[in-house]
Amino acid sequence: MSDNPTIFALSSGAPPAGIAVVRISGPDAGTALSALAGSLPPPRRATFRRLVDPADGALLDATMVLWLPGPHTATGEDSAELHLHGGRAVVQAVLAALGRLPGLRAAQAGEFTRRAFLNGRIDLNEAEGLADLLSAETELQRRSALAMADGALSRRVEEWRQGVLMLSAQLEALLDFSDEDDVGEGAALLPPGFADQAATQAAQIGAWLARPRAEPLREGFRVVLAGPPNAGKSTLFNALVEAEAAITAAEPGTTRDVLTRSVAIDGVPFTFADTAGLRDEGAGEIERIGIARALAEAARADLILWLGPEGAGPAGDAVPLWELSARADDPVAPAKAAPRHRLSVHTGEGLDALRRDLVAHARATLPAPGEAALNARQHTFLSQVHNSLAAAGRERDPLLAAEHLRLARRALDGLTGRAGTEDMLDALFGRFCIGK
Repeated sequence: MSDNPTIFALSSGAPPAGIAVVRISGPDAGTALSALAGSLPPPRRATFRRLVDPADGALLDATMVLWLPGPHTATGEDSAELHLHGGRAVVQAVLAALGRLPGLRAAQAGEFTRRAFLNGRIDLNEAEGLADLLSAETELQRRSALAMADGALSRRVEEWRQGVLMLSAQLEALLDFSDEDDVGEGAALLPPGFADQAATQAAQIGAWLARPRAEPLREGFRVVLAGPPNAGKSTLFNALVEAEAAITAAEPGTTRDVLTRSVAIDGVPFTFADTAGLRDEGAGEIERIGIARALAEAARADLILWLGPEGAGPAGDAVPLWELSARADDPVAPAKAAPRHRLSVHTGEGLDALRRDLVAHARATLPAPGEAALNARQHTFLSQVHNSLAAAGRERDPLLAAEHLRLARRALDGLTGRAGTEDMLDALFGRFCIGK
């Protein structure tokens, strides 16, 4: 088997469908297309052909084909597309015929996109954006992923990289032409304006680091419902997710584990979590495990809705907490002096206001529509670049400043994928479906 085999896969939705698109990419893509279609059509022009099985000459389909010679293709390789009639039998027959051709094999998950990355058609940030775009379920997720896939971050990274290279070149020229006896003079050897330029670039990167992160947008703004047993958490949870997802009963301790549901409200992704009732006494062993999980869930929430006694919610400034009076229709329910919302799930009072407040709060916390947002990997590398540039700007020794800039360049290469590990690449491209 060749080190660079030609791959093929169905890249459209599962049949049956009106049209099924089969992609072929690799050095033998032209040969494979010729074997099925009789000859290569004109490049980049949709052409009608009768496809036959090279093994026995049987007709497979009569359809449109495209011949896309590299390197100006999605993968950077010779490619072909077969726009088949979308029946299961047609697709399976064509895939089987391709699989019998020498030098061809079925593509693995994400292999087309991985080849685009390895051939320099996209960088790692654009590939991650494409993966997020394929999994986007809300408008906010789609617009943010599209900005990343379209190169919003990649273009800025290239600007920063050129800036770091220019600073490095200034230092290298200075060191190359300075007398060895002068190297220890420190500030006198630094180029004019070097510190200001390094600080300016660090500030630009710092502004990106201060943006809202991608994880809450991808996973949903995480809202945890917390409070003592029988406070109405599960009832409110069911109302917010608009499903009977949680069991509700008068018996204390009904909820023993964390129950989560992801929903979109006005195009904003949320993940709501119903948790075990918090109490200090009377809990059995299993309930105590549920309480521990509830506290852990509250610690990693983006927002806590507290349905318990006023002022008794989980302590800590890291996670915002809203006081809710969740049983406004119950005259014997404990009253709160200043809840953020008074509501009743049974009558519907206050639910719409709570939803609007949740959407407004999440929108202010999540990335703005169409704004590229950093994920954890990107944030880590960009933080390293920021720290190295800031250190270079403070440095008085040109040799040490040059070393900080070298570290900044290395982090930028890690950010774009110029330097990376196979394990990380496997994890990323494993997120893609077959045929992408």
